[in-house]
Amino acid sequence: MDGRRAGPGRAVCDRLTAEEMDEQRRQNVAYQYLCRLEEAKRWMEACLKEELPSPVELEESLRNGVLLAKLGHCFAPSVVPLKKIYDMEQLRYQATGLHFRHTDNINFWLAAIAHIGLPPTFFPETTDIYDKKNMPRVVYCIHALSLFLFRLGLAPQIHDLYGKVKFTAEELSNMASELAKYSLQLPAFSKIGGILASELSVDEAAVHAAVLAINEAVEAGVVEDTLAALQNPSALLGNLREPLAAIYQELLAQAKMEKAASARNRGDGESQDIYDRYLTQAEIQGHINHVNVLGALEVVDDALERQSHEALLEALRDPALALRGVRRDFTDWYLEQLSSDREQKAQELGLLELLEKDEVQAGVTAANLKGDREQAMLQAVGRINRAIQRGMAADTVKELMSPEAQLPPVYPEASAVYQQELAELQRQRRGELGQEELFVAVEMLSAVVLINWALEAGDASGFWNSLANPTTGLTEVEGENAQRYFDALLRLRQACGLGGAFLNWNDLQATVSQVNAQVQDETDQVLAVSLINEVLDQGNPEKTLSALLLPAARLDNVSLPVAPRYHLLLVAARRQKVQVTGDPGAVLWLEEIRREVVRANRDTDAAQRMALGVAAINQAIKEGKEAQTARVLRNPAVVLRGVLPDCANGYQRVLEGAMAKKRRPGDTALWVQHDMKDGSAYYFHLQTFEGTWEQPPGCCLNTSHLTQEEIQSAVTKVTAAHDRQQLWEANVGFVTRLQARLRGFLVRRQFAERALFLKTWLPAVTKIQAHWRGYRQQKSYLERLQYLKANTDAIIKIQAWARMWAARRRYRRRLGYFQKHVNSVVRIQAFFRARKAQDDYRMLVHAPHPPLSVVRRFVHLLNQSQQDFLAEAELLRLQEEVVRKIRSNQRLEQDLNLMDIKIGLLVKSRITLQEAVSHCKKLTRKNKEQLSEMMALDKQKGLKSLSKEKRQKLEAYQQLFYLLQTQPIYLAKLIFQMPQNKTTRFMESVIFSLYNYASNRREAYLLLQLFRTAVQEEVRTRVERPQDMVTGSPTVVRLVVRFYRNGRGQSALREILGKVTQDVLEDKMLNVHTDPVHIYKSWVNQTEAQTGQRSHLPYNVTPGQALSHPEVQRRLDISLRNLLAVTDKFLVAIISSVDQIPYGMRYVAKVLKMALVEKFPGATENEVYKVVGNLLYYRFLNPAVVAPDAFDVVAMAAGGVLAAPQRHTLGAVAQLLHHAAAGKAFSAGSPHLRVLDDYVEEMYPKFRRFVCRACQVPEPEERFAVDEYSDMVVVAKPVVYITVGELVNTHRLLLEHQDHVAPDPCDPLHELLEDLGELPSVPDLVGENVAEDGNMDLSKLEVSLTLTNKFEGLETDADDTSAQSLLLSTKQLLADILPFQPGDSLQDVLSLSASREQEAAHKRLMCQRQAHGAQTPVPLRRQHSLMAPSLLPLAEKQRRILRNLRQLESLGVVGAGGQGLVDELAKYIHNQHRHRQRRKAELLRLQATLRGLDAKTAFYEEQGDYYSQYLRACLGHLAPGSRNLGKGKKQPCLHYTAAQLVEKGVLVGIEDLPSSHFRNVIFDITPGDEVGKFEVNAKFLGVDMERFQLHYQDLLQLQYEGVAVMKLFNKAKVNVNLLIFLLNKKFFRK
Repeated sequence: MDGRRAGPGRAVCDRLTAEEMDEQRRQNVAYQYLCRLEEAKRWMEACLKEELPSPVELEESLRNGVLLAKLGHCFAPSVVPLKKIYDMEQLRYQATGLHFRHTDNINFWLAAIAHIGLPPTFFPETTDIYDKKNMPRVVYCIHALSLFLFRLGLAPQIHDLYGKVKFTAEELSNMASELAKYSLQLPAFSKIGGILASELSVDEAAVHAAVLAINEAVEAGVVEDTLAALQNPSALLGNLREPLAAIYQELLAQAKMEKAASARNRGDGESQDIYDRYLTQAEIQGHINHVNVLGALEVVDDALERQSHEALLEALRDPALALRGVRRDFTDWYLEQLSSDREQKAQELGLLELLEKDEVQAGVTAANLKGDREQAMLQAVGRINRAIQRGMAADTVKELMSPEAQLPPVYPEASAVYQQELAELQRQRRGELGQEELFVAVEMLSAVVLINWALEAGDASGFWNSLANPTTGLTEVEGENAQRYFDALLRLRQACGLGGAFLNWNDLQATVSQVNAQVQDETDQVLAVSLINEVLDQGNPEKTLSALLLPAARLDNVSLPVAPRYHLLLVAARRQKVQVTGDPGAVLWLEEIRREVVRANRDTDAAQRMALGVAAINQAIKEGKEAQTARVLRNPAVVLRGVLPDCANGYQRVLEGAMAKKRRPGDTALWVQHDMKDGSAYYFHLQTFEGTWEQPPGCCLNTSHLTQEEIQSAVTKVTAAHDRQQLWEANVGFVTRLQARLRGFLVRRQFAERALFLKTWLPAVTKIQAHWRGYRQQKSYLERLQYLKANTDAIIKIQAWARMWAARRRYRRRLGYFQKHVNSVVRIQAFFRARKAQDDYRMLVHAPHPPLSVVRRFVHLLNQSQQDFLAEAELLRLQEEVVRKIRSNQRLEQDLNLMDIKIGLLVKSRITLQEAVSHCKKLTRKNKEQLSEMMALDKQKGLKSLSKEKRQKLEAYQQLFYLLQTQPIYLAKLIFQMPQNKTTRFMESVIFSLYNYASNRREAYLLLQLFRTAVQEEVRTRVERPQDMVTGSPTVVRLVVRFYRNGRGQSALREILGKVTQDVLEDKMLNVHTDPVHIYKSWVNQTEAQTGQRSHLPYNVTPGQALSHPEVQRRLDISLRNLLAVTDKFLVAIISSVDQIPYGMRYVAKVLKMALVEKFPGATENEVYKVVGNLLYYRFLNPAVVAPDAFDVVAMAAGGVLAAPQRHTLGAVAQLLHHAAAGKAFSAGSPHLRVLDDYVEEMYPKFRRFVCRACQVPEPEERFAVDEYSDMVVVAKPVVYITVGELVNTHRLLLEHQDHVAPDPCDPLHELLEDLGELPSVPDLVGENVAEDGNMDLSKLEVSLTLTNKFEGLETDADDTSAQSLLLSTKQLLADILPFQPGDSLQDVLSLSASREQEAAHKRLMCQRQAHGAQTPVPLRRQHSLMAPSLLPLAEKQRRILRNLRQLESLGVVGAGGQGLVDELAKYIHNQHRHRQRRKAELLRLQATLRGLDAKTAFYEEQGDYYSQYLRACLGHLAPGSRNLGKGKKQPCLHYTAAQLVEKGVLVGIEDLPSSHFRNVIFDITPGDEVGKFEVNAKFLGVDMERFQLHYQDLLQLQYEGVAVMKLFNKAKVNVNLLIFLLNKKFFRK
């Protein structure tokens, strides 16, 4: 078709047939509807700002309601928030099609159009959209909505496209068929304006007349008449503005002309209406609003042009724009933002154009956001400055991390660094810091913290990333010096002993500058060495000296006079090196040059000192001074042997003689020649004392000067003569020792004579001593007697004590009387004390704030055992110990995993090594690449292959399934996202496998957690009333029953129903039928069989007719009695077997009951118990009653089935039990069974008690003894077995529904799914070698997953623990002082001073408590923190309580005034017994957990030791044995030039170094003390450049990660595989 393709007529010359006319009419209707769809599509695109499908696809796109809901959000955002739109990205719709929740989107849209006031006449039904029952009505509603919103100024006008768009014949035919299929008639789209006018006006006639008058005035074209018509109150038009009257006239006239043209274009295809040509009231109002908006936008544009704040604010507040959120204090932001938007729009369009209303609204919203952020930022900066001034590092970091501050990332672990540096910066600033200053400072400090952490962790890569980051602010950072920076900063930390502290920015910058300077020095040094070698070839000592004096060479003590010696020695050393190496181009290295320079200086110094010494000796000889000659002879520089001070005279005499013999007349020369040991000559000037290695030109040598050899000969001669003289003088000591021995003999003989005399007169000596002792005893007695006479008063006092003893004896007799009648006394006193104690205890227990006096009376109860407080401290210690153990085990486990990988790499390396050795001899340049590939790891294995990629994939799956297993909310939500027919298969194939079908207590516990969460989720989202759980088919209940009726559940059913069911089946006479018709027919058949005659009774009767026969009634009564008897047996068996019901079924019933009560608080108990009873009986037990053979309740023979009467009997029993369980009477349709209603009413309470008892089960944590530490204690990780197909399907489902399953973007599930990456295929997981087998179903291959927790770790709340400890300590102190301090309030007790007696009593009690504490078991003696304050005096305790109270009040633990502390003490007294029991149980549990953790630690340590031994053994087997090396020999050090390593393929290249210099680079590879460790030392021209520690296992790790080339010293690129081969060949040969 031409033009519009299917216009309202066709120009033909011949007459059309009836069929052709019908077809043309259908084509016209289809074209018209497609035009309406195109109009709706373009209008919605203008509103939604997004592209929509073509008109032929628009209907299908509207069915899910997403586009409609987005449209509703445009004009009613409060009714349709974006977050409530289901499947907004339509991912679910594209994957699985329509979902019932898509109807929520449709309902949101209907609510939105109702909210704005669209007349209900236009509303479609939900099914019109969702089921596509009447899509034309939906499009009709969209058209009406567009006109209505245009009238309100909330949307643009919809345009009439009839006759302006084209469609293909196929599209027209398909649409015509679709309309004919549903027999749909198009609504009258042209009548929408009239209908809106009639629906919205009160006086239709008046409105109609006013609208006609407006149209006529517009057609006349007089602006004043048009304005007067518009202002007619009957027209119900609003927001009219007189200045815009001309624009109203122009726009309305244009709109009226377009509408009339469209009406003419449609022709006579539909009945004409006046509003087909005239504008409706809604259209007029819409155009008025449009003009008002344009006028307001022009005012806004003018204000922006003039940059007027007040004008812009007034323009933005214009009601015509209806802008949201305009605020006076943000006028500056509005001006800035809208000006920017206006300029940007002008740049994009190339001309200046008004901003649209939506753009203005967007600009206002953006300005509000900027203003709010700016204000929040300023407030946050103020809080940060105040926190810095307070000096609390934790508060400072907390404020720095506030998002409002707009600061870079902050690391709380380094809070002290931020506080210290920012405080210093604030002091330098002398005021508060601004946001820009804080941003720069925090950015640099965070970078410094990251650098310190990287240094602490030894992470070189992370260190360089942080150091090179521009935010660090460091200058002159060079990439090639990264490793040097790292090593230098590590040494700086070690040297400073910083430990846990941080290097500051200045330290980092200083170290970087220092390393750069060192590198520059090394470069200059290499250049200097090259220059020295070049000048040696020129043979000029002066040039050699100039090169040696270069500062870059860093040669010390280079002297001008020694230049010939330098040149001589360096040339000789180079000549020797050429001979040794055989390389004519060999050059001297720095160390060799330095060695020869030092040697030349040393030779020169020795020669100079020797020459000076010899000259001094000659001069002394000439002067004839013996002492001076002897002194200069001992000069070490002359190196004379055997010089003795005593021979000075002899030396002088002999040397003078030698000099006289050598003296020649007229010898006045001043130069002396000294021959050195190496054959060279040294020339010395006797006057200037200067020497040289070259003979001065024209010099004469002095011949009378004694040389060093001549002087040594004379000294030797004199010394030998002196030694002979001293030999005789050395014997004097022998004579002296002989005289001493003789004197000793004489003294010993005199002593022996005196001792013999005393022994001879021994009796006389004894008598003299006795007289002396007697005299001393008499003197002592007289002194004692005199003392007693002088102390008469003391004697009287002693007598008084005797009288006191007599009085005390009488008191004791009286006391004995009372003790004899002590029972009576005690009973009298107890009566009065008990009454008082009862009243006080009642007040202690029930009063919300008991008085302090009452608490004081019972505080002694706390003194029964001081171990109570110690037990509390022990509990805290155990909790912390458990956490530490868990963390330690985590680290051990990570180490074991790393060791496992390393062992695998070593084993694989050994296999690869054996393959490589076989090809070792064939290694050439051509096959080096093949060898490198052979050394590479095979990565084409399956999920469990030994590669980093596959290992990470396997670990990610293990962590994902651990999260799914332990966090049931994910699977609970996922169940309800799948179609119901797929849920059962998913549960049985994946979920039950994930929990190993509850094969152990851990999996049973976790599966119950899933059931609980799923039941709660289903009740929360799917159940509208409690009865839905009975009448519907709840997914979770069905799956729970299905699970527990299999396996162990069958044994439970057999125990409950087996015996009673077997009794029923064995009773062959039992026949229960409750149908009167069946009984009637059985009776008739029996009569005919007995009589042999046909019965006269009719065979087909109604139940009423059958019951009219007495025989039928009799038989029915018998059946009912039998039914009641059998039902009683079943009921007794069921009710008495509550404990046999599986625990899981009972717990799910309990959860269901609690969920229903929580959601439906108004539901009665009967309603709730009926639902729970339906679960326990009707869904779990009833099927086993009806079909016991299907559930193995009874044993059946092979091929055996139940007989029909048995089926009837069990069915009747099940029906009656169901009525009894539900409390439901029989209906009026079965009047013969109404007699059973009394039985049902009687049994219903029993069933209710049965259900109540069944719900009384402990929580799974108590049942399975599982707590938060359980997974931390077990040694063996949980393992699940799952097929590869199930693994992929689960991954796919999680990817499809992750937004619904985990709506929080920070949910751990998103992180794990991100770790897994894209969905793998089944061959990717099983490996290519397995996938090549076409006979296998790869999806059914099973894989085992050892589940691990990626987010494992327990964190203790240190603040809470500190607060609890503080509260416990304060209670202890208060309990200590209450018995001794009077006062009616806590303030009195703490303010009154203690007397001396109170202090003494308190001290005695504390000492007793300390003595009692000494008997405490050893494990509790470690808790001294609570024992120490108990020995403090009362005054100190009062002060501590006051200080602790202030801290507790600030922490919010107790209220102001301290009454909260008294209340806490009262509660502790009241709950002491119960608290002790709970504490004891908790201690036992933690101790058990700790033992388990210790066992796990021991296991890990044992495994670690075993792995370490195995690693050492592997490396030891790789290393050569001692017999290969020889006894006492070490492994040799490898020396390779860079050229040799390039030739072998090991070295790829060296950055910034030409290949021609590779022969001057030496790599020394030295094996370390431990097998597998090597030290690589790089030298260039003999200069030590770098040292690198190389680990064989690190190389294997790089090979495992697929790294082909690594860098040494950040310059040398090395082939990892060939380096491993080289090390294997040289160090690990067998």
